Amino acid sequence: MNIFLLAGSSTLAIAGASDRDWASLAGQRFTAQRDVVYRRVGGRELKLDFYTPYDHKPGPTVLYIHGGGWETGSKEQYVLWYLPYLQLGLRVVAVQYRLSGEAAAPAGVEDCRCAFRWVVKNGAKFGVDPERVVVSGGSAGGHLALLTAMGSGGIECPEKDGPEPRAAAVINYYGATDLNTLLDGGLPSVRKWLRDAADIHALARQLSPMTWVKPGLPPILSIHGDADKTISYQQSVELHKALSSSHVSNELITVHGGAHGRHTWTDADTLRVQRAIERFLRRNKLTGTARQ
Repeated sequence: MNIFLLAGSSTLAIAGASDRDWASLAGQRFTAQRDVVYRRVGGRELKLDFYTPYDHKPGPTVLYIHGGGWETGSKEQYVLWYLPYLQLGLRVVAVQYRLSGEAAAPAGVEDCRCAFRWVVKNGAKFGVDPERVVVSGGSAGGHLALLTAMGSGGIECPEKDGPEPRAAAVINYYGATDLNTLLDGGLPSVRKWLRDAADIHALARQLSPMTWVKPGLPPILSIHGDADKTISYQQSVELHKALSSSHVSNELITVHGGAHGRHTWTDADTLRVQRAIERFLRRNKLTGTARQ
């Protein structure tokens, strides 16, 4: 088996290397730069973590937005899930945003949009290719990733300067696409996040990715378990249908019997999903260092 390691500006293939070898060498290839401030709001510093090659040569990058029902989680929580992206030659930037206990919606959307703009504008010095930023996240993070790439539900970064950046692609792990359905279904975390709205259902519609489906969006890969009891699999099915009707390149990967959260899936399903992600990234020329 050949495992590919990033070395300088080229991809190094080590014949017969094992996954354990890659993990042993990753520390020599990649560096972590933690707590880079991208925004200050209300006296609060919001930060990013960069996981990039030592040489900082520009390459495709995953901007990862953590989940947790808009109320829990952290940018550090999913660090081990970033390793497959590094192994493919991508960089990873993990986003901190205001959770619902600190600020109600749409604060988190605003923060993610600001983080995206900041990374596109300033990330080159860390090794980010601004034209190849993939926005990704799981659950609430998948929802925020979709909104960030689709237009943020009309919510923009107040520090906006210059043209709107465009995501190269989206990888959405079981993100909410219709918040009103979740409200009506009684999901407490949604109501808590939307609590300050004069019209909670109007804000839920504004912050639903389904509202913003239109031609010209970047390619979108959605991954969802059909036994998900937190965010219904049907939400991804409806998004897939709407994107296809708008002629947006997209794919839905179904995890049969899969519950909410990748940690609940079988090893076989996790690896099958990873191979699908790799195909999606390669098809969109989003692996390796040099533009293909």
